[in-house]
Amino acid sequence: MRRKNIFIKLILGLAVLIILLGIVHGAFFIWKIANTENRISIKDENNASFFGTFKDIVAPSQIKLKGMSDNRINILLLGIAGKGKPGNNLTDTIMIASVNTKTGKVALLSIPRDLYVEIPEMNYQNKINSVYEHGLQNFPTDAENSMEPMKKVIKNITSLDIDYWAVINFDGFQKAVDAIGGINITNERDILDTRYPGPNYSYETFELSKGFHHLDGATALKYARMRHNDPESDFGRAKRQQQVMQAVKNKIFSTGTLLNAIAINQFMNALGENVKTNISSSEFGNFLTLIKNLDTNNINNVVLDAWKKDSLLRGSHMAGISALIPRVGNWSEIQDLAQNIFDTNQITRTREEIAKENASVVVINRSGSSVVMNQINKLLKDSFEYKNVVILSDSGKNVNGETLIYDLTGKNKPFTQNELLKKLPAKNGTILNAKDKNIISNVSADLVLIIGQDLVPNFSMAEVSFKDYNEDEN
Repeated sequence: MRRKNIFIKLILGLAVLIILLGIVHGAFFIWKIANTENRISIKDENNASFFGTFKDIVAPSQIKLKGMSDNRINILLLGIAGKGKPGNNLTDTIMIASVNTKTGKVALLSIPRDLYVEIPEMNYQNKINSVYEHGLQNFPTDAENSMEPMKKVIKNITSLDIDYWAVINFDGFQKAVDAIGGINITNERDILDTRYPGPNYSYETFELSKGFHHLDGATALKYARMRHNDPESDFGRAKRQQQVMQAVKNKIFSTGTLLNAIAINQFMNALGENVKTNISSSEFGNFLTLIKNLDTNNINNVVLDAWKKDSLLRGSHMAGISALIPRVGNWSEIQDLAQNIFDTNQITRTREEIAKENASVVVINRSGSSVVMNQINKLLKDSFEYKNVVILSDSGKNVNGETLIYDLTGKNKPFTQNELLKKLPAKNGTILNAKDKNIISNVSADLVLIIGQDLVPNFSMAEVSFKDYNEDEN
C-alpha cells in the first residue's frame, strides 16, 4: 500500500511539474510575442501588454482588421538586402498576400522587380524595385509615409488597396530560418549559379541538386534569391520565394517549434531586429486568430511573368534599360487577375465565351505606325487567340486620334467587344462611315477595329526576346 501511495505521489508530482513547465513556457511565449510586437510595429500607440496579448491568444474576440468589411485583407510583403549590402533598399521580393476572410483562402501574387512603372507624383518611370527606396529618400524618418509611393504603385497596377505591409531584410530571413531549425523544400531542377552575389560585390557559386532538401538559413536565402541559372529567370525565383515562404510558415506552426522555447526566442529576436510593419500592437492578436483559420493547404500561387502563351507581361527596352511592361499596354489584365485571384476560373470562363463567339475582327491601321499594327496583330492572334483576324490597309494617309470599335452584329459578340474595349483600350464607335464600309466590303466582319494614335505610346515598343533580355540583365 505504501509503495502504491509513493507511486501515486510521483505521478501527481510529475503531472504538476509538467503543468508548471507548460505555464512557464506559455507565459514566456506570450511575453515574447508582446515584446516582438512592440519592436517591429511602426505604429505610435500604447505598447502591447502581456495580459492583452494573453487575452488575444487564449480568448480572442471578434476579429477587427482593415479589409474585413470587404471580406479581403491585402498584405504587401517586401524583401530587401538591408543595411550595409549593395542595393540595400531595393526590393528583391514584392509579393501581395491576400486573405479571403469568409472562406479562409489565401492567395499569393508575386510582382517581378523589373516591372516598369510610373513613380507617384514624379514625372518619370523606373523599375518597381526602386519605388520603396524612393519613398525612403523622401521620408527618411517617417516609415508610414515612406511606404505610400509603393502602395500607390501597387494600387495602380492591381487596383487593390493595401491594408497592411511588412518589410524584412536578408539577415532577418536567414536568422529566422535558422532559429526554427531550417526548412524542407523540394527543388524542381538542378541549380548551378556561378554568379550568385557574394560579399563586397564579389561572386560565389551556389549549387543545389534536384530533389528534397533540408535548408539552413543561408542556403534557403540563396535558394530564394538565385536567378542566373533558372530557365524562368526572375519568374522562377518568384515561384521559389513563394515555396520558401510556405515552408517557413509550416515549420513555424509545427509542434516541434511551438514547444521549443529556445527556437521561439531566437525566431522572435530575428523578427524584432529585422522586420518593420504597420500592423499595430493591438492588431497582432487578431492576426494570430486569423492565421489559425486560414486554409493554408490550398494556397493559390500566381506569378506575373512574360514570354509564355498566357503571360500578362512582355519584355522591352525602356529608357535604355530592359524592363517588363503589360502586354496590352495597360494594367487591365493584371487588375482582373488580382481581383479574381481566389477564383481565376472566372477569367477562364470569359476566355471560353470569347472562343465560342469566334468573332471575325477586321483591323484598319490609322495610328501612323506599322510597329503598333504588328503589335496589335500579334496580340489578337497569339495572346487572345482570335481565329478570324483580317488586317486591311488604308490607301489614304488618314490618321485617327482615338481607337474605335464598331459592332456590326447588333451586340451578339459582347465578350469579344468588351475585351477589346477594356484591354487595348478602345471606345465604341457609332456609325461606320461610307469610306470604311467600302474598305471592308469584300470581307466578313463582326467587329471593325480602327487603330488610332492613342495606342502609339503603349504599343510602339518592340518586344525583347527572353534570351536578349537575360543577356542585358546579366
